[in-house]
Amino acid sequence: MQIKDRPEYGRKGAVLTMPADATVASAVAVMSEKNYGAVVIVSPDNKPIGIVTERDFMRRLLARGLDPRQTALSEIMTSDLRVAKPEDELLDWLRQMSNDRFRHVPVVGEDGRVITMMSQGDFVSYTWPQLFARLTEQARATFELSPSMFAAFAGAVLFFLAVIAVILARG
Repeated sequence: MQIKDRPEYGRKGAVLTMPADATVASAVAVMSEKNYGAVVIVSPDNKPIGIVTERDFMRRLLARGLDPRQTALSEIMTSDLRVAKPEDELLDWLRQMSNDRFRHVPVVGEDGRVITMMSQGDFVSYTWPQLFARLTEQARATFELSPSMFAAFAGAVLFFLAVIAVILARG
């Protein structure tokens, strides 16, 4: 399944974007108000150049004792930003995000501008129904009686009935 095929792809709100020189305090205020976990840092032509997440606040701001009112987002952003395309395979990104330990990926259009942001949660909601369907299929396959299993079961029942008949005949 492609990213653009997910219902979340079209339903998500606007991506929170800010310029690199915006302060951390301003980003925290907007992220808190809108309940966002990340902000995409954009260049003057509105193309993504970095991302700042809640984890970045902890590791790159608070752990260093920086002042959020004086610190620009560019000072704490992850600049080796990975971006997805709408046509990318969802499971490929879920695997990358899981293996490389990041939770947000901006999705960009042909012009390189951000269309939406997908999170690991968006992708995991896709995999749960698939997982249950696969488990159901495997359970059915396990419990379906094949001809050889049926013959073994029938033989055991016949043997059991024969033993009962012998016991009843003696008794």
